Amino acid sequence: MNRIIHFTRQGMLATAFCMVAHMASAQSPAAQTSVELGGKTISVKYSAPSVRGRDIFGAAGLISKETNFPIWRAGANAATAFHTDADLKIGNLDVPKGDYTLFVNIADANNWELVINKQTGQGGLTYKAENDLGRVKMKMSAPGAPIEQLNYKLTLLGNGKASLTLGWEKHIGEVQFTVR
Repeated sequence: MNRIIHFTRQGMLATAFCMVAHMASAQSPAAQTSVELGGKTISVKYSAPSVRGRDIFGAAGLISKETNFPIWRAGANAATAFHTDADLKIGNLDVPKGDYTLFVNIADANNWELVINKQTGQGGLTYKAENDLGRVKMKMSAPGAPIEQLNYKLTLLGNGKASLTLGWEKHIGEVQFTVR
């Protein structure tokens, strides 16, 4: 009988450990968004951190302490993955179909540049400028209320256009794109 009770305690401890581990990873849960444009799929996979009362952008913000500042991984954990089944025109940048990593240059917290990097599969703090495909200025706006959890949105705009929007804290950056 003692053995069964001991096993149950071990099982309870293992369950509790798994719950704590899950809660820790839930701090920046995995997220994704996708859109179909011209019969082709475009998607973004990322981890979505929350503000949790912290200053995020600016000289003393959380991101200013990251190793690649002012280049930001634009998410948490692993680098943000971008996939396109079509050749795209993002702003003035030609982006061949394939897989990329997204970063954002936030040297000016109110004027972002989307960085499309050809290296994939790296950690979020691994950035090599020599692998950049290019950069696109983002149209900036402010949300009506602070955005607690980082989010990406891919939205169809009509007439063969779509947009990629990144919002967090008091900032929203957007780029439009078309299938080439």
